[in-house]
Amino acid sequence: MPGTVGRVPTPAGPVPDAAAGAAHIVGHHRWSATALGPYETWDADLRAAVEVVLASPAPMALHLGDQLLLLYNEAYAALIRDRHPQAVGRPTADVFAEVWQRPGIGDVVEHTYRTGEPFLEKEIPLPLHRPPDGLEHAVYTRACSPVRDSRGRVAGVLSVVAETSPATRHLQGLSDFAAALSGTLTLDDVARVALRHAITSFDADRVSFAIDDTGGGSGWRMVRRVRGELVDEADERLPPLWRRGPADWPVPAVVGARSGQASFIDDGQPLHEIAVDRHDQKVRALAVMPLRASVVRGALSVGYRSPHAWSTAERALLTASAELVGQATDRARRFETQHGTAQLLQRSMLPENLPVLPRLRIAARYDPGVDGNAAGGDFYDAFVLPNGDLGVVLGDVAGHDVQAAARMGQVRAALRALALNDHRPDQVLSGLDRLVSSLGAEAGTHELFVTVAFGVIDVERGRLTLASAGHPAPLVRRCTPAGDSRAEYLDVPSGAPLGIGYRPATRTADFSPGDTLLLFSDGVVERRRQGLSHGLARLAESVAAAPSGDPRSLCAVASAAVPGTTEDDVAVLAVEYALRPSRSARMEVPAEPTAPSRVRHWMTAQLAQWRVAESVIGAAVLCTSELTTNALLHAGTAARVEVDLSPERLLVSVADQGSRGTVTRARTETLSSRGRGLGLIEELSDAWGTDPTVRGSTVWFEILLPQ
Repeated sequence: MPGTVGRVPTPAGPVPDAAAGAAHIVGHHRWSATALGPYETWDADLRAAVEVVLASPAPMALHLGDQLLLLYNEAYAALIRDRHPQAVGRPTADVFAEVWQRPGIGDVVEHTYRTGEPFLEKEIPLPLHRPPDGLEHAVYTRACSPVRDSRGRVAGVLSVVAETSPATRHLQGLSDFAAALSGTLTLDDVARVALRHAITSFDADRVSFAIDDTGGGSGWRMVRRVRGELVDEADERLPPLWRRGPADWPVPAVVGARSGQASFIDDGQPLHEIAVDRHDQKVRALAVMPLRASVVRGALSVGYRSPHAWSTAERALLTASAELVGQATDRARRFETQHGTAQLLQRSMLPENLPVLPRLRIAARYDPGVDGNAAGGDFYDAFVLPNGDLGVVLGDVAGHDVQAAARMGQVRAALRALALNDHRPDQVLSGLDRLVSSLGAEAGTHELFVTVAFGVIDVERGRLTLASAGHPAPLVRRCTPAGDSRAEYLDVPSGAPLGIGYRPATRTADFSPGDTLLLFSDGVVERRRQGLSHGLARLAESVAAAPSGDPRSLCAVASAAVPGTTEDDVAVLAVEYALRPSRSARMEVPAEPTAPSRVRHWMTAQLAQWRVAESVIGAAVLCTSELTTNALLHAGTAARVEVDLSPERLLVSVADQGSRGTVTRARTETLSSRGRGLGLIEELSDAWGTDPTVRGSTVWFEILLPQ
């Protein structure tokens, strides 16, 4: 008897005839004779995709590898008719040799494989089989989606085809669903896409998604969506509001996930015993589909408020949807485990707290590039030197992996040690150049490139001394006595990066009260198909037009100054020479329901003591309450509220600790307290944003004070 891998038998014996069924033929094909190799050696995600295709009632085919070797299910075999079973394992271009070069046939599959871009075309004639003389080819709806392996690389193309009819709209939705899932990275992403698909495709009243919670050891977590629930665009990008339960949680979705058995209730009260609100109580019909996944246990449920007979077609579509969700969930958990650890390593090497000084306000922002979660080499630091001056640094170690993050940690630590011994910027970078050369020689590589800008701020003399090794020129926002602002790049000799012949050189410039220094990585200004000069000009314009020189606000402005996506890390460090010292206070907020009320009372008393205008107090207290509620909802941990008051502005930040060890991709536009928080913050503040930190994320807002 042949062995099995998943539900697909390993090859054993000659290829059977067409009567044996597509799944049997695929399982017994001699894949070892192809470029893909034996089936049991294929990537786990690729094997999962094969199982999805073979189990699906919809006509599906996989085109695998550079040769686009063909693999398909029983429904697809019925479409290609006399080309089956000889088509299994052959290059698709050979199977359809007489039509492959026609526009819209082979080029579509090849384009999706090369670029990873999905494709959908409705009502097109496809020559899948040879029609009798005088008859035209049938009209189909066809969708092509990339199939990725566990490393995220495109390993093939999934084709879903069906003759055009009302029923094919569901198949089209299934293909769109597969394309959307192919772009998910985290479990939060999978949950959002799965819930959106389930509630729209099945016109359901309530849907839920449950998975085992490995973080708790033996519990579960579940997220749901209800028809008519207010969900705005910002809400869609927030982490879903997961409910957590014990190992024996009696929720139907969890029961189905534990048993691995699907269940269908046409009429009853399936959620009556575990209902948390009226939405659950009103559900009368419920379908629960367990995920067929190897790493994660979970289930997808779909419910209606009226009796509902589950048709054979609906059950088949639910089964196929659960198969796709299971594959995406497996991939997401592996991704979070690997990349979450790498990101945490990098963040732990960055300074957790920046210096707090009477006249210098300091802030930094770091956004990982590439896929948003890989480790990288950008770093920043700020520290007080033995003579009382402030040392500031921002650098970039080439690479986007754990090794780049580790080297970044070495370079940052060495730079601080050198600066504490001799704070002259050119001498610090000369010593660092020798270290980088030594590390490159030790690793046996000539590709260890490090760019860095290091400066020393002397507040007493109002002077800034800088040295740069291949790094973008620092930007200074200067405030004129009339209240206007301008931004200028300092002419610092750049030279070569460290490790390949750095030559010491420094530049000294004035740094007066009201000025703000901005150090940044090239990910801030570089974009594809745009010149570097364009990015630098946009950055200077945005910084000059900023409402204030507050460093936290300028970090957010700089990160968003140049439109378009970047594959590089984005790091910004800003230092403001305040016109007058500011006052600050902080409050530790416990993770309990009364916390927002306690924060409101504390904020009101603190700002009143500082004699802040009542109109500003009202806006600040309301915004802070929303931020605190948001942090408790989405992080579930204690938070910290910090208030900084200067003669020009009030700055409030709320920091949580909810993302330690997990993958986060916070962006400035994603804040919302279930629909209304985003509007409140935008309406009542002059600037706001979110910053990822070492142990979570920080959300802040700024209100300019009347003169």
